[in-house]
Amino acid sequence: MNVTGGHFPFDLIFFALVAVFLVLRLRSVLGKKAGLQPGPVAPPQAPQPSRGAAVVGGQKPASDVSTNIPAPATRVGQELGTLRSLDQSFTPEQFLSGAEGAFRQIVTAFAAGNRPVLQERLTPAAFAAFESAIITREQAGETQKSEIRSVQSMAIEDVRKTDLAAGTGVAIDVRIVSDQISLTLDSSQQPVAGTDAVTEFSDLWTFERLYSGSTGGSWRLAAARSA
Repeated sequence: MNVTGGHFPFDLIFFALVAVFLVLRLRSVLGKKAGLQPGPVAPPQAPQPSRGAAVVGGQKPASDVSTNIPAPATRVGQELGTLRSLDQSFTPEQFLSGAEGAFRQIVTAFAAGNRPVLQERLTPAAFAAFESAIITREQAGETQKSEIRSVQSMAIEDVRKTDLAAGTGVAIDVRIVSDQISLTLDSSQQPVAGTDAVTEFSDLWTFERLYSGSTGGSWRLAAARSA
């Protein structure tokens, strides 16, 4: 650098400062997460059980949720009408409200490894699949962080009879779109799957109920998969 004769290279310092500013600016922009980030898989898919009985949460949604119920003239709408003939207290609106409550409970219980809640809300086969995933996670020293920020929509996709050992079984498929934070951490609390960014999940959950004569059972989750 030539500073003889009293001439200081101010132009070089100016360009150097501009370069530093641009580098810092790019880091601030590229370091941010934009849009939906890829997340971990939804709770494990459970096989259809050979028998079931039971219950969807029954609590009202915590926020406004868009619901989609098939029209009465459609095949699924007619199946819902048949279901109403088995249980006069059944309404699709109340079912979806209970399904949302169950969804929130099950996602939270699976992350926490809360087996009693899962055993109450799931069919035996579904519980076995969920518990197996929890055991694998525990043996690896991993923990699951799940937070449902919002449930955007609940839609009844299908209604059908199921081949259960006793009584009349009914299954309802519900598409659930939600915004979640879902992250798996290792024993050192370092992320191994998922992201801490809010991510949109689309899941198809199957709830089953056993009807026996005039006494209805309660709804339980039989299967869950990404959709």
